[in-house]
Order: sequence, then structure tokens, then C-alpha cells
Amino acid sequence: MPGPVIWSGHITFGLVTVPVSLISAVERGGTPLHLVHMAGDCYGRIRYRKVCEIEDREVPEHDIGRGYETADGSIVPISDTDLDHLPLATAHAIELLGTLPAEAIDPRQIGAASYYLAASTAPAAVRPYVLLVEALARRSQVVIVKFAVRGDRERLGMLRARQGALVLNALRWSDEIRPPAGVAPSPAEVDEEELAAALDLIEARSVDTLAEIADLTDHYAQALDAVVEAKLHARDLTRPAESTRGPHPVDLMDMLQQSVRDAHANRGGA
Repeated sequence: MPGPVIWSGHITFGLVTVPVSLISAVERGGTPLHLVHMAGDCYGRIRYRKVCEIEDREVPEHDIGRGYETADGSIVPISDTDLDHLPLATAHAIELLGTLPAEAIDPRQIGAASYYLAASTAPAAVRPYVLLVEALARRSQVVIVKFAVRGDRERLGMLRARQGALVLNALRWSDEIRPPAGVAPSPAEVDEEELAAALDLIEARSVDTLAEIADLTDHYAQALDAVVEAKLHARDLTRPAESTRGPHPVDLMDMLQQSVRDAHANRGGA
């Protein structure tokens, strides 16, 4: 089921306007671990409370708003109405900047925020939405856009077509990406035979379809349940079996070749 509407506006596609609503495309995962008071046998939940630093008291949610701090420390209150009238084109419209092949996007720029752009139910708005989806799908390209959600700064985004819908991924600005200085090692000689074996290993570990990735499961929750059960019943936790492999090969080439054989064996041979 789709989530709540975060923002409503439109996409400007040349002279064409496409009304859309922004909806989160992901759900928060995780396991029920909480911060607790560990002294003695208390285990009381540790909770964060919203406290006014001037009055030194907890403030109810309906009394909390936004404020802009000026250079002299003064606070200027900013209401939702102020933000709705922000003199910024992207506050109400997703601005298309240009198109690129998807592989041209630096993966480091792709942020965690992912959204669906839902089409308006107005009959006249459906056709331009579908037209944009079809055009993007047929060209296998993504659109670089700018947008701003209420209370947030202007952001870059990547718009693409997926399963008949428009999907928007937030992108980081170029100046937010750290260079890999000090991370990459000094250049070293690479043996061509070792390189060929490394390429074989990559090919042997490739998947045939994205469905194979979609079928993967996060086993952390099950492992945590096992820990909880063991603690509740004062049992020793059963640990994963140690690898039964023999001694590791003594050089890189042997390790690569053994890895390729293992990968083929795990896929049922090749």
C-alpha cells in the first residue's frame, strides 16, 4: 500500500505540466532493539524528550515549529505557510535538468531517500504522466532533476521509470562527495594471468536476473531471535559451524582459481 503524501506539485516537462504527489518508496526495516537503562536489573526504556532550553520543560508536539537563527542569535519563526510561499521554483515543481544513461550516475551520489511520484487522478493529467514513463522506459535513460520538499533544502534527484511508475531517488551534490585520496593504494603491477582469473571469478559469481537479488533475505532478525530465545531459557547459543575447507592456497593465483571452482560448484556447475 502506498504511504502518505509527502509533497504535491508538478513536473515541468518542456511546456508540458505533469501533476504528481511524492510518496516514500521504502519502508523502515530493522529489529526491535531499544536503548535501555542497564544499571542493576532496571532495563527501563531510554526515551528522547523534546525540551525547551529556555523554559527547561518538555514541549508538546503541537507547540513545536521551525525557526531560523540569524547571525546575532535571534530566532525568526517560520511557519508551514511561509514555506508554502517560498520564492523557489522547485518548492512546487520538479525541474528537469537533463537526461543521462543510468550508468553515468556516480553510485556515491545516490542517497538513501527514494520516492514514488504518483499521478494525479484527473483524467487530463494521466496521459502526460504515462507519456513521460514510456519515453524514459524506451530510451533507458534517467532524468536529473532539482526538487525541494517543505522544510528541506533544494536537492538533486534522479527520475526514472519502473514498472509503469516514476521513481525519484535523491542525489548528493558533487561537493558532498569525498575524494578517495588516501584510500586507493599505490599503483602495483598486475599479472595478466591473475587478472584473467579475477575476471573469471566475477563472471562465475554473476547473477542471471534481478529476481535472484530480490529473493535474498535479511537473516539478522532470525539470528537476533535465536539470541533472545537462548537468553530467556538460559541456553548456550548455537554458533554457526566452522568452515570445513582445507588449508588456504598459499598464493593469490591458487586462491583465485579455487574461488572460481567454488563459485561454479555453488551454482551447480558450469
